[in-house]
Formats: sequence, structure tokens, C-alpha cells
Amino acid sequence: MRLGGWGRGGHSGRRFFFAFPTAPGALAAASAFTEALSPGPIHVRVGLHTGTPLLTEGGYVGGDVHRAARIAACGHGGQVLVSSSMAQLVDLELADLGEHRLKDLSAPERVFQLGDREFPTLKSLYRTNLPVPATPFLGREQELAELLSLLSSEDTRLLTLTGPGGTGKTRLALQAVAEASDRYAEGVWWVPLAPLREPALVFETAAQVLGSKNGLAEHIADKSMLCLFDNFEQVVEAGAELASLLASCPNLDFVVTSRERLRVRGEQTYPVPPLAEEDGEALFIARARAVDPAFTSSEAVAELCLRLDELPLALELAAARTALFSPEQLLERLSQRLDLLKGERDADPRQQTLRATIEWSHDLLSTREQVLFARLSVFAGGCSYEAAEQIAEADPDTLQSLLDKSLLRRRESPAGPRYWMLETIREFARHALDAATERELNERHAD
Repeated sequence: MRLGGWGRGGHSGRRFFFAFPTAPGALAAASAFTEALSPGPIHVRVGLHTGTPLLTEGGYVGGDVHRAARIAACGHGGQVLVSSSMAQLVDLELADLGEHRLKDLSAPERVFQLGDREFPTLKSLYRTNLPVPATPFLGREQELAELLSLLSSEDTRLLTLTGPGGTGKTRLALQAVAEASDRYAEGVWWVPLAPLREPALVFETAAQVLGSKNGLAEHIADKSMLCLFDNFEQVVEAGAELASLLASCPNLDFVVTSRERLRVRGEQTYPVPPLAEEDGEALFIARARAVDPAFTSSEAVAELCLRLDELPLALELAAARTALFSPEQLLERLSQRLDLLKGERDADPRQQTLRATIEWSHDLLSTREQVLFARLSVFAGGCSYEAAEQIAEADPDTLQSLLDKSLLRRRESPAGPRYWMLETIREFARHALDAATERELNERHAD
């Protein structure tokens, strides 16, 4: 199946998708289409790719469809772009435009052009060190749109994505900065901080990424660039320096991922929610089919995703277990979820199991925070502040800190705010309670 996707050139407009039985036929149609429109005021850009997409009631879907759209998106009005796999299936001589990183963050794609007309440089990721993710980006359309809206605002120069481990902060942030890359002439840059423990090393790491030799502020100066600082929670004391650097560099913006907000001047926080139900199921099914292409969905999949709080990491770890257990069997074993759900051998050690993921956040807590965190696990459906104060001996500062660190969440109810934990996090917190304390708290709760 040959795929073509095109949109209105030069502006955000309508996009159309067509499928063809042969590559030459698709290329001929694209050529005729653009030539017919060339005398008029509307010029279209065309992206052509070949693959084996999935045909559903709503049309063709899958990675090949997205690849065609991404190729089209980096072109200009009147330009016909062809993927390397498509180019091999046609006899026409095509102009080789070289390898380009597309905004889906996939590995570089060699792109060809139909005809010898000159166009501006392709709108691809050409100044970046953003990593190539191991898996495609799925769902999150609403969250991505909200982040891009925030990034487009002149008032947002420091955007922090917060959430507990496993919510997909890094993957969402990478996609957002890739989509926003057109606005930064000097590129978008990824600064990984997970290995660091000393706040003083944050800007040394950033300097190495950007190639700075004489001071970061002097190197950046008035350059237009975006830096993504990934995994900031264990060096959060360096947050104040981010604000100072922004003051010195007028065209510099930051995106940060952290399990807690930085609490510095000018920070805009964005709490990353769990996946929407349909996105959670789609992610689980996609990852399960990577283990077994014959995997079929069932009613148990939706219930399993719900019981795992629609957390991307939990869903991915559960999908990996479908090599051994059916979704129904996984549901039966969810009481062991912290250790049952394990990642692949090459997974980040912090994300090998759900226990390791939550333990990473727990170890960064003070002793007082750890005590309150464990005590709040007695509330199965959340609690009011008054209940947390009377039963778990909560105080405002410690409760606020657990909220900031994404281990506790707040929601409104008719009776006022309630504080609650994701079930995977609550299970870990319950294990941190000793039996005597748990009995005492349960008695207070019952009273």
C-alpha cells in the first residue's frame, strides 16, 4: 500500500490523506495535483511514503500514516517529498535532500524531492541532540496541544512537567519540544540529569551539551534556543540558577521534567495526568503486540489499565508480562504489582519495577515526609485535610511538600478539597507502615 499525506503549504490548514495501489501512481497523482494548483493562490505540500498500515472503519492508521504526515509537514507549499522506501519503487530521478530528523523523533530519514525547483531548507530537526525513543509516541493529543500552547506564550519561559515516576513526563516533554522546534533558530537541546546528584553539576552538564567553553550565559547570549532539563528532582536546588540564566538570555526558554516543582520565579508548572482510558488501552495493546504480534484485546485489558491507574510505565511493564500471563491472569495477580511488573534488561534501573520507580521518589523525601506518606495510605478513597491532620498527624508544610513531589494529589469534592494517592503509590506506602502503626491509624480512622 502506498501512502500520501499533504497539507496546505506555508500555513496551518486542512490536511488530506490518499492511498494508492502503486508507488508510481501515487507520485504521478502528487505531481499532477501540485502542477494543477501552481498558478493559483494555494500551494500544497505533499509527503509520500510506502508501508503496510492497518485498515479500520475510520480509515488507515499506524506508523506509516504518521510517517507520511511527518514528511509532508517538513516541506513547503508546492513541494513533493518522498521517503527513501518510496524512492526505491519509482523510476523517476529524484533530488536527494539528505537525511533529516523528523518531529516524531524517529531515526533520521533520507528525504527525496520530485523535480528540481528550489525551496527553503526543510523544517526538520536540524540542530538538536534529542534522543531517538525506543517506541512511537501514542495518544496524549490534548496534553501535547496544551503544552504547545503554553510554550507559544511569551509569558512562559520556564515550563516544568511534574508527576510521579512512570507518568511519561520525559516522553511527552521530548515530543513537545520537537513540535516547538521551528520557533528556535539555534535548536532544541536535551540535558539529561538522571545520573547527577550534585546541583553544581547541572550547568556543567548543560555547557557540555551546548559546547560552551567560556560560561553558559556568555555562550547563549541572545541566541534563540530551547533546553530540556530531564529528571531535575534530585538536583532541585539548582532551580534558582535556571531563573538567573533566563534573566541573562532573553531568547532562551527551558522545559523541565521533575517529580516536584522547582518553586522559582517565573515557573509555569504542568502536572502530567495519567493517560486517558482509550490511550491507555492503545498503549497496552501496542506494547503487548510487540511481545506477541497475535495478541488480541479483551474486556480484561480495560479493567487492567484502570487498575494500573493508566500510568504509562505500569502499562508497559504489564504488557511485557503478557509473554507469560493473559490479561485475566494479570488482574488476578495485581496485589503483587510492585514486583510482578518488570521491565526489559536494558530498562533504566529506576524503572525496572514499579517498586523501584516509586522507591526513587521515596528516597528523596525527608524523614518527616516519609512518615506522613506512609500514614496517609490508610485512606482508601482519599481524605480531607482535617482527617489527615487528626488521623495521620499531618501539618500544612509536609502535606504541601508531598503534593509538590507528586506523591499526593488533590481534587475538589462537594465537601471541599480531598487528598489522594494513585493506587500503585498507595500500595507502596502501605508497605512502609509497620503493623502496630497501621492498627493504631485504622482505629483512629474507624473512630
